Amino acid sequence: MRVSRPRRTRGRPRLDEVADIENTLLDVALEEFLQHGYGGASVSRIVKNARMSKTTVYSRFSSKEALFHGIIEAQIARLAPDSVLNAGNQTLSLEEGLEAFANHILERSFEGEMLSVNRLMYSESHRFPELAAEAARRSQLGIQRIADFIRERAALDGVPCNDPQSVAEVFILTVRGWYIDILLTGGSVTAQQRRDWVRKSVRVLTTARENW
Repeated sequence: MRVSRPRRTRGRPRLDEVADIENTLLDVALEEFLQHGYGGASVSRIVKNARMSKTTVYSRFSSKEALFHGIIEAQIARLAPDSVLNAGNQTLSLEEGLEAFANHILERSFEGEMLSVNRLMYSESHRFPELAAEAARRSQLGIQRIADFIRERAALDGVPCNDPQSVAEVFILTVRGWYIDILLTGGSVTAQQRRDWVRKSVRVLTTARENW
């Protein structure tokens, strides 16, 4: 059931209303994308269902692509992958950090809104390059964060790493590939199966650490 949203009054919103406006737009846009797919989604319907003027909508999100980008940005912010590697004063070993990162990303990616958006992206990316670009951008963010973590651990452990970027790329794309395989085959995994797979994958990768 669609949640009723009060119609906004005319005029420039106060500063403390701007975030609420954008959150409402992204919520409505997400409903539209999940109901009609990316190709069938309509900005006009989003404007109507958000009960805002076209000027208000287009001044913040100039296109359907911009709205989808905003949804992905909000998901990344909620996912907060950096928090897994920056656990207060706790220092994670290389293996612990890689496992924690992969488990956090995979656990959230099999849930609710994020799972639905991922399915949409992978099902329509062959028709819309902007969806493929969003998927690639998310992967690159993960690669960069893991590369930084590998550098940090190399310095702390006294184990040089000549190419942390490539190692991070192998790690992130391995995790992403496993996830996509589960989606494409329609399979399901338990939390324990996921943790076991992550542990084995990290072990295989780190066994070759001296050659990094």
